[in-house]
Amino acid sequence: MPKSPFWIALLSALLFGAATPFSKILLAHLTPFQLAGLLYLGAAVGVLGIILRTRTFLVPWRMDRKNQLRLLGAVTFGGVLGPLALLGGLNLASAASVSMWLNLEMVATVILGHLVFKDHLTRNGWMAAGTILFAAVLLAAGEGAAGVKAGLLVALACLCWGIDNHLTALIDGISPAQSTFWKGLVAGSTNLLMGISLGPMVAPPLIVLGSLTLGAIAYGLSITLYILAAQQLGASRSQLIFSSAPFWGVLLSVMILAETINFRHGIAALLFAVAIALLFREQHQHAHHHVEQTHDHLHTHDDGHHTHEHMSGSVDGLHTHVHTHLVFDHAHAHLPDLHHRHLHDVDSKVVD
Repeated sequence: MPKSPFWIALLSALLFGAATPFSKILLAHLTPFQLAGLLYLGAAVGVLGIILRTRTFLVPWRMDRKNQLRLLGAVTFGGVLGPLALLGGLNLASAASVSMWLNLEMVATVILGHLVFKDHLTRNGWMAAGTILFAAVLLAAGEGAAGVKAGLLVALACLCWGIDNHLTALIDGISPAQSTFWKGLVAGSTNLLMGISLGPMVAPPLIVLGSLTLGAIAYGLSITLYILAAQQLGASRSQLIFSSAPFWGVLLSVMILAETINFRHGIAALLFAVAIALLFREQHQHAHHHVEQTHDHLHTHDDGHHTHEHMSGSVDGLHTHVHTHLVFDHAHAHLPDLHHRHLHDVDSKVVD
């Protein structure tokens, strides 16, 4: 698995992009409720092996109340409402059109981050967001009217996932795999039960197995990688990289469903590459104050924040355990990760 959070977010986007064309095929045999349930149950199964191997199983009722509410919100918006709205739109429009509209998730995440959450963007970050939005508009302009109802449903899904992205990035004391497991188990069970209650599931076993497998890869592994990236980059930056998922979805729609691609897709892909380059150049730095904090998350001991000792001696690489940060002040280039969700004053320095 790649070490850089940028590459982790990009791999997450590729896997999630694959969900759209394959889901279009599966919707011929399943209702949106049934498919949403199977996809997220597959996501839970997909990360269960990671949890068992690392022996880090944690039940949500042992978390503090603030993180419980964050996880509940992520499950509700990201696991129940978002997938239902997306599959409803996919049932009405082409996979390529829906893939393009998924760029709205980036816009929703960035706007929510600026207005509601403490997720600061520098000039390069805003330029990247604007470039990706322009690429999305360029693509949509060439598609014509694919259905107002379908577009509104996908927009609603993107708003739900924008909320989910920020809540998930703030969850502390639970690993990405654990978060994905509980989101998949609760949301998947809820949607599948609703789907079966509204109509019998007549799909053959291979379709059910295929849905679970797609959920394990395109939702389970993808979401786990996204959370890992978001906790290191912040939700807005991670979402900017993750917004390449629609482009992967368009490419796979052409390869799998034989849908058409044109010159606009090439220009949009080039614009996205420019946006990623802007993100790689982004830096943000100012003097800031860290309060005492005890939490549990993946970390290393070479980032200037994790200076605690281990009973067993030095530990190299990524690892997780409960640890305490003492009060201290310093200045360095940083991103809005779990340790830097602070507000910014007039002395803040932005390095573009």
